[in-house]
Parts: sequence; structure tokens; C-alpha cells
Amino acid sequence: MVNKVILIGNVGMDPEVRTLEGGSKVTRLRVATTERIYNRQTQETREHTEWHTVTLWRGLADVADRYVRKGSQVYIEGSIRTREWTDKDNNKRYSTEIVANDMRLLGRRAENAGMPMDGTTYGAAPRPQAAAPAAAIQQPSGSMGTAAPEDEVDDLPF
Repeated sequence: MVNKVILIGNVGMDPEVRTLEGGSKVTRLRVATTERIYNRQTQETREHTEWHTVTLWRGLADVADRYVRKGSQVYIEGSIRTREWTDKDNNKRYSTEIVANDMRLLGRRAENAGMPMDGTTYGAAPRPQAAAPAAAIQQPSGSMGTAAPEDEVDDLPF
């Protein structure tokens, strides 16, 4: 079975960054993707914008905090997660989000001020400059995994 999401969109607000009690850093982004839909009968094109909540952990969270701003264009790769919690009025609430394991900053250098645009990869081996025109950031694999530990997922501060 596969749970994989790829988004290319624009960040709608500056990142929300939190540090959990255990010291893990988590960042939340709101990313907008827009698709154009052409109606052959009316010969009209309309746009549909979908907003996605993206959660980044540890090294990815730090990079997003330092380099991503409202309006940045990003490539996000991750998986869909649905969380359940009880609000202050004792109602069950649900939230669907993308837990990112890869993020790349797209667009021009001025849009991602301070971010090296030489293909530098964070958390993985460097990419050759010619092969990756945009900066790539990947969540390291191994003990840190591609998602948050289960005890941290339930305690997200967002």
C-alpha cells in the first residue's frame, strides 16, 4: 500500500514554528495549490484553489523556519495523516494534513532570500549542481524516520 502526496504550491502565511518538550522542532505551513479546469461546453476556464496544511519535523522544520516565507513556492513530498482530538468543549475534532519528508524551495533566489540555490540538499547527500536547479531539503531516513514519533503526533501544538 502507498500513501504518498506531492504538492507544488505557494505558501500562504509565514511558517508557524514550535519546539516540543522533548526538544523536537515542528513547523506548520499552509500551502495553496491551484488547478485550472476547462469546460468544453462553455469554453471557459475556472480555477480551483485547495489549501493544504503541511507539517515538517526536525531538520525540515528548521530549514522552513529560516528560509520559507509567505509567497514562497515549494515542492512538498510526504504522506497524508488524519489526527483526532477533543476540543475544549469536549467535541471530537479531526484534522487532515501532509507530513512532509521532502521539501524543495522553488522559484527565483529573491523569493527564497538566503537559501543557497546551488542544489544543496539538507539531510541527504549533496546533489550535483546541474541536476538540481532548486534547493532540496529532505528528512533524513533511519531512526528519525519520515514522520513524527506517535507520542509527538498526538501532542502537536497547532
